[in-house]
Amino acid sequence: MSGDLWLVAGLGNPGPSYARNRHNAGFMVLDVLAARAGGRFKSHRARADVLEGRLAGARAVLAKPRSFMNESGGPVKGLCDFYKVPVERLIVVHDELDIPFGAVRLKQGGGDNGHNGLRSVTKSLGTRDYLRVRFGVGRPPGRMDAAAFVLKDFSAAERKDLDLDVDRAADAVEALITDGLGAAQNVFHAG
Repeated sequence: MSGDLWLVAGLGNPGPSYARNRHNAGFMVLDVLAARAGGRFKSHRARADVLEGRLAGARAVLAKPRSFMNESGGPVKGLCDFYKVPVERLIVVHDELDIPFGAVRLKQGGGDNGHNGLRSVTKSLGTRDYLRVRFGVGRPPGRMDAAAFVLKDFSAAERKDLDLDVDRAADAVEALITDGLGAAQNVFHAG
């Protein structure tokens, strides 16, 4: 089932109490992509909810690990192995503190920047060279701890634009698949 297959993994924490947290931006983007693919997530033995379908005209598996954020790597690696997806066809969607709220940035490789989900994925895969769609959540106000900040829901002001921003991040995933990293960066880094 490999070859032209893409794996798009959104990072987040399972359960309704985390659903609208900043740290769950990856899950929010995957929910939009699932709606576009016209399917529903189903439980997979790799400890993830998956949807197999088409995205931007390509065969894709959308995945939301059912583990907590800091253990995301196991399910992502399990899915890469199960579907025989090479790391260059893996896209990880995650929240990013060092990007202003709502901004979308794309890159391949790099460090984890203190993000426990990325650290887990990199450790499990044994490489950093996967594609990333980074959803900006901004820096915590004042002296608030970053870990506490990402586990809070988006503010009322942020929620006004959240759906549009999440939609744009979903567009970025599709652009990565259809146009490649360089072309997608030219579009999404301009705004």
